[in-house]
Amino acid sequence: MNKHCCEDMAYHVDFECDVHSNPFDCPDKLVIYDKEENDYALIIHDGGTATISICYCPWRGTVLKGSSHKNADLQR
Repeated sequence: MNKHCCEDMAYHVDFECDVHSNPFDCPDKLVIYDKEENDYALIIHDGGTATISICYCPWRGTVLKGSSHKNADLQR
C-alpha cells in the first residue's frame, strides 16, 4: 500500500463507494491516484472521466511526490 501524504488523502484515494462501481460516477469520490505514474488528480464530476492533476495536497498543502509533480518547485 502506498503511503499518502496524510490521513485525509489516504481516505479519499482509498474511498470505495457502496453504490457506484465506477469512481467517476460517484459524487463522493474526489481524488484518484494512478499507481503506475504515482500521480494524484481531482475528479471533475461532469459525466465524463476528466481529471485535473494536482501538485499539492488539498488538505495539508504539502508537495505531492509524483512524476507530474516534478515542476512543483517551479510553481512556488
